[in-house]
Amino acid sequence: MSALTTSFAGLNLSNPIIISSSGLTKNAEGIARLAEAGAGAVVMKSLFEEQILFETAQMVEDNSFAHAEGYDYISSYLRQHKIGDYVNAIKSSKKACDIPVIASINCHSDSEWVSFAKEIENAGADALEINILALQTANSANYEYGAFEKEHIKILKHLKKTINIPVIMKLGNNFTNPVALVDQLKANGADGVVLFNRFYPFDIDIEEVKTASGQVLSCGSEISNPLRWTGIISNAVKNVDIAVSGGVHDGAGVVKSILAGASAVELCSVIFEKGVSHIKTMKDSLGEWMDKHGFDSIEKFKGTLNAGSGRSDADLFERTQFIKYFGGKE
Repeated sequence: MSALTTSFAGLNLSNPIIISSSGLTKNAEGIARLAEAGAGAVVMKSLFEEQILFETAQMVEDNSFAHAEGYDYISSYLRQHKIGDYVNAIKSSKKACDIPVIASINCHSDSEWVSFAKEIENAGADALEINILALQTANSANYEYGAFEKEHIKILKHLKKTINIPVIMKLGNNFTNPVALVDQLKANGADGVVLFNRFYPFDIDIEEVKTASGQVLSCGSEISNPLRWTGIISNAVKNVDIAVSGGVHDGAGVVKSILAGASAVELCSVIFEKGVSHIKTMKDSLGEWMDKHGFDSIEKFKGTLNAGSGRSDADLFERTQFIKYFGGKE
């Protein structure tokens, strides 16, 4: 029987399946259920800087606290209340399971969020995942090229000076050069990276003629982009731990991710769709594939099809046009 154990961001996992930040991981009960079902680790539902700022603005508006002191008081109260609840959730989750519990902060600035990281560490979190999400839009007239990437490095460096637990950077897919960014993150102490975060889906309702939310859950075809960049980055940046996120819906998706160079995968949509029992199905599928192909450990085949392996068509990783493969189609 093949061993499914793996290491990601300094954490020893019984298997490479990590349940990502979502409603599935919002409390100790849910996390315990996922651990019992066989998850290798869980990422707790994120603390959202944007949501707390929104709630602060709503409270200020509702209570007519227009002056700065009122806003600052409400903002401070809300943040402390949220972090207090989050710390308690970490403590409860660690008591409820014996798998790594990864805390998560979703932010877009280097502010007091970094000081919260120490409280998260003290609560017993095994690692901290940071999501820095923002769209650099045309309205950002004063935006300097590379500023968003520099903000990632700035936040990471601040965190590494503040806490001792592993820091995982979950990246969006809107970077011009993910290789350069991951290289800099690794050089500045990132213990792992996740490729990629999923933006809130956008759509347009043509009957109501209004903007609308798109498909919330991912689909299996979305794995293509993180697979491509995992294969490229795992070859270009040595000894970086990568987790694939987005489109991992079955055991085959786990296998593909590891072949491309990932150490683990993050998933949640498929668990919403098929239930926690699907974790075992995916693990069994991974184990059966490894047995069939003669691999007795994850390390034996990790990265064997990345961009520099010699066993893959390296040209496929960087191809942007269809002409080579579909040029004859009319």
